Amino acid sequence: MKRRWNILIDDKIATEELRRSLNIHPAICKILVQRGIRTYDEAKEFFRPSMDHLHDPWLMKNMDKAVARILLAKDNHEKILVFGDYDVDGTTAVACLYQFLKKFHSQLDFYIPHRYREGYGVSKAGIDFAKENGFTLIISLDCGIKAVELISYAKELGIDFIVCDHHLPDAAIPPAVAILNPKQKDCNYPYKELCGCGVGFKLISAIAEKLNLPKEDTYEFLDLVATAIAADIVPMTGENRVLAFHGLKKANENPNYGIKALSFLSGLNKTLHIHNLVFMIAPRVNAAGRMDDARKAVQMFISESYEEALQYAELLHHDNDERKTADSGITEEALAMIENRKEWKDSKTTVVFQPHWHKGVVGIVASRLIEHYYRPTIVLTQSGNFAAGSARSVPGFNLYEAIHACRDYLLGYGGHFAAAGLTLEISKIEMLRNKFEEVVSSTIDKELLIPELVIDSELSFSDIKQSFYNILLQMEPFGPDNMRPAFISKRVEDTGYSKIVKEDHIKFSLRQGNVIFTGIGFGLAEKFDLLHTKRPLDIVFKIDENEWNGNKSLQLHVLDLRISEL
Repeated sequence: MKRRWNILIDDKIATEELRRSLNIHPAICKILVQRGIRTYDEAKEFFRPSMDHLHDPWLMKNMDKAVARILLAKDNHEKILVFGDYDVDGTTAVACLYQFLKKFHSQLDFYIPHRYREGYGVSKAGIDFAKENGFTLIISLDCGIKAVELISYAKELGIDFIVCDHHLPDAAIPPAVAILNPKQKDCNYPYKELCGCGVGFKLISAIAEKLNLPKEDTYEFLDLVATAIAADIVPMTGENRVLAFHGLKKANENPNYGIKALSFLSGLNKTLHIHNLVFMIAPRVNAAGRMDDARKAVQMFISESYEEALQYAELLHHDNDERKTADSGITEEALAMIENRKEWKDSKTTVVFQPHWHKGVVGIVASRLIEHYYRPTIVLTQSGNFAAGSARSVPGFNLYEAIHACRDYLLGYGGHFAAAGLTLEISKIEMLRNKFEEVVSSTIDKELLIPELVIDSELSFSDIKQSFYNILLQMEPFGPDNMRPAFISKRVEDTGYSKIVKEDHIKFSLRQGNVIFTGIGFGLAEKFDLLHTKRPLDIVFKIDENEWNGNKSLQLHVLDLRISEL
């Protein structure tokens, strides 16, 4: 697939000033400046994240009301229900708050809505469960900010709500006792990008302070917070970076039994990094809600022994195997449908439907299809008498607005810039397909239909040394707004020893000047002929460390290549 290269511009003056104060390679200084780090003190805070850099939880609007209501429930021996969404952010948030409250309050339970019976967020079934079982306070995590009618219903039943959420509020807000959400317009909390579990952690921190508990009592949850940050793809900046940094430390030194069990089942026996949480731990947790019931994910995280956690982890691992089988089969089927319809192959959008596809994986399948046909995509399946499914966008295109423009054909929809869910009558799928194609074709910038490869800096092979790589490692944890740096090296040559491996990968052997590096380029076999031209190449890559028979060496993870310009 063709990619457009975007080499980020260097602020040469700021880069040189930072280089003089840090005395490190200018390429790293350039990247730091691009990421908003311009002074020695800012660099020190970035490279040495400290829990002391976290903001005072009491700065969050309504924190005093939330803490007061929880402590009142404690003193009055009220039953508290901790309610959360069925994804990683929701289940980790519930596990954290539930375990913390359990330290001093026994009248406690948790509730995770069933994805298919109840849908996303606060549910009527959950509120009815609370009423039938005598709960007088519900604390919602990673959901609730839009549940105006349902929280009003709970209020009528005599149940108070505390909402901990990070999603953008609407004009109307629920009649809760307290709403903790840094994205509220009149909330002065300095950092706005916390995930739902992060907001829950701030609540825990405030309660701990009010009860004069040591800060260390809150730190035991940091590995779960880091897992939520990784899975929810929130910016890896500010407090998220601090929490993820120390959460990874906790995950490697003294992990939650659930994380330890999932790591074992995933075959992870080395140091855990953010990408392990994203690609190994998070999918297994999410699979519980996609394929079955996410309650067992919380049960795993709150297990009091490794053996108990492992039993739940095995259930999640099995769910994930089923999920992989389902999304692989559906993806193959969808790709074949597109291949067999020439007019679809040339479209600016993809809309596919089969009544037997599993509802829990259609969002994943939409993302898989974008990897093949880089364009806004909707994947639908049958749900009852209707079609329902998920939409995914390409970066930079507002998918929600495009779905909104198709509202005449929909029974319901919701989502945000990059993803959405929708429901419609089966008879209107073809009309939706035509309208969606019309809307996207007329509004999308054609450049957005070509994947962008962001390149942080140019680098010579002679600069790629262990000392340089060690500083790169200190930029972890990586994530949105702090991605692992990508470099470009120009006018490199093939040594003649590069070869295709496993059908569509290239194992590279490249020379620039007197320096030779090996590397791997996944899915780049279609560009192997460029090596045969014997002309100089420009390559884009990330730097990895390869370990073989106990020996470590640096290698290139090649992302793309092209013939050098004269």
